[in-house]
Amino acid sequence: MSESIPPIETIRNGTSDAERNEDTHRGFKPRHSQMIAIGGAIGTSLFLRTSQVLRVGGPLFLLISYRVLSIPVYCIVTGIAEVATYLPVPGGIMAYYGHKYVSSSMGFAMGYLCWYSLGILIPYEFFASTLLTNYWGTVVNGAVWITIIYVIIVIINLFPVRVFGECEFWSAGMKVLLILGLIFLSILLFFGGGPHKDALYFGYWKDPVCASNDPRLTASGTARSPFIIAIRNAGIPVLDSIVNALILLSAITAANAFLYSASRNLYSLAKAGNAPAIFKRCDRYGLPYYAVLITASLGCLAYLSLSNSSLTVFNWLINLTNTSGYISWICCSIIYARYRKAITHHKLESPYRSRLQPWGMYFGVNWLIFFTAYIGISAFLLIYFGHRLYQRGDRWVRDPEDIDMYQGMDEVLAAERPPPVRVNIYRRLWALVE
Repeated sequence: MSESIPPIETIRNGTSDAERNEDTHRGFKPRHSQMIAIGGAIGTSLFLRTSQVLRVGGPLFLLISYRVLSIPVYCIVTGIAEVATYLPVPGGIMAYYGHKYVSSSMGFAMGYLCWYSLGILIPYEFFASTLLTNYWGTVVNGAVWITIIYVIIVIINLFPVRVFGECEFWSAGMKVLLILGLIFLSILLFFGGGPHKDALYFGYWKDPVCASNDPRLTASGTARSPFIIAIRNAGIPVLDSIVNALILLSAITAANAFLYSASRNLYSLAKAGNAPAIFKRCDRYGLPYYAVLITASLGCLAYLSLSNSSLTVFNWLINLTNTSGYISWICCSIIYARYRKAITHHKLESPYRSRLQPWGMYFGVNWLIFFTAYIGISAFLLIYFGHRLYQRGDRWVRDPEDIDMYQGMDEVLAAERPPPVRVNIYRRLWALVE
């Protein structure tokens, strides 16, 4: 079997040498890309999941758990930055780096892991949306809300990419304003700006937002959100419903961004030859509609939440997502280690070098292995070794001398060249006069 690395064009939107009806179009402006990244990161866990952690461990545990997980993530991200700055492929898709620096099986498994981990977040956000609608005491069945949101998300993703980008830009902006507003509200209540005029100061330093033993933290839906509880304790009318509506919007837009990202990952897998060719077919607007539709089908898992054990399904989807993230970070660590081997062998220098590396990456991967020792890793190993069995002729790990550190560099440099500036007739005439 051949070990050739798929060209960068297989992961770039709108390549010039792709076959007809297999091109995605570049319709995003920088502001679209930035807000899609921000919007996808702000989902419902910030507003709903924190109640469970606060109830179990208290406010100090919230801070400690955030720090504990942030340290290995920072170590891994700085390592990924070294890899990405040397060869900044479009989108920074780690599956390409896994194929290039480790093996074809690593690239194959990471590609599907990325698609799956993003796709499983779609039903999670759908289910969270039904919890949010229950806050107003609606008698409408949850399946109706899931179906309505489902249809809206799919329709938006079937529009041209520029329309999708505008929808995400404005909705993500509202989520950012929501977080800023909650921070401002916390400061206001701290100094006694609420209706009761009671300044909190440090009188309740043990319970910054609400008491960890508040029975409402075990309620269903948004009623258990610490932010909603704090607003109701302050006695501010209507504001809790406004915040709930904005959290609902954050869930819908997060699902929208996850469907877009997951479908493009499936499209990239098809372009690299690792998924059926039908998923790289696009319409005249550059939309990979088959990839969008098959990815959207994962949203049907949200209907499992309509059973009596809805909270179990909620936690199950969260655990699936978290485990996928841990495994992908471990794979990123392996990629970085092989990258360092290759760049040292070829006596090259990284454009960016973190002071924490390589020891930071070793620390991060060992910490994350602890989290994934007994959960979720079996699915990844099944995909990885399944591809190993199919590609029996491939090496387990590429030798540093066999890694072409210059492959793809010409395409990257060409993509980074600024487009020619269009000069109108008046400027040309003025140039002649000068």
